[in-house]
Amino acid sequence: MDMILPDQQPLGAVTFAENPEPRCPCLLLLDTSGSMAGQPITELNEGIREFYNELQNDSLAIKRVEVALLSFGPVRVLSEFNTAECFFDPQLEAVGDTPMGEAIKRGIELIRNRKDQYRANGISFYRPWIFLITDGAPTDEWQSAAAMVREGEASKAFAFFAIGVNKADMKTLKQISVREPVKLQGLRFREFFQWLSNSMKSASRSNPGDKIMLASPLGWSEI
Repeated sequence: MDMILPDQQPLGAVTFAENPEPRCPCLLLLDTSGSMAGQPITELNEGIREFYNELQNDSLAIKRVEVALLSFGPVRVLSEFNTAECFFDPQLEAVGDTPMGEAIKRGIELIRNRKDQYRANGISFYRPWIFLITDGAPTDEWQSAAAMVREGEASKAFAFFAIGVNKADMKTLKQISVREPVKLQGLRFREFFQWLSNSMKSASRSNPGDKIMLASPLGWSEI
């Protein structure tokens, strides 16, 4: 399937006029560097498909949860924010370095732009969630991105979560994320995306601005 270019909406994207429900934005920053080749990238692709399937089977989440996909290695916007019914199979491939700093900055920009679109169209929204998934260490300048994460968390502009797999540099992730990063044992992407879909479905049933209680397996209790 053809990739979606940056700033290009997929065919069939639902407009705000058609669906004025409050939105729960979720941005996935996915490490697709060369070290993810083989089983890791296969498991990640399967996990993403399961995540969308779970959201599509929930009558409220499919209207409220919006997902955007951004891969890095190199940085590419695979899908802008759209509800789960607009899912396409990204078929991620592992190649290149790990420009994590650039990916985080681009992701925060996506969040900012989407929130501006919500406001311009009178759409209420929940605090956006950003999930960074990586198996390595940044190969670019990341300190300024970490500062942007801390600023965004302090102002409640978004909630940032870091997940490390395999030989991920957990020490650096701790310097990037305000919340304690989680080390995913093995390649349990399916379990992670099952947890994420359950959390997003729960969030979609709350009211914008409510404190969201998260299930505990990944170590995060509330946002």
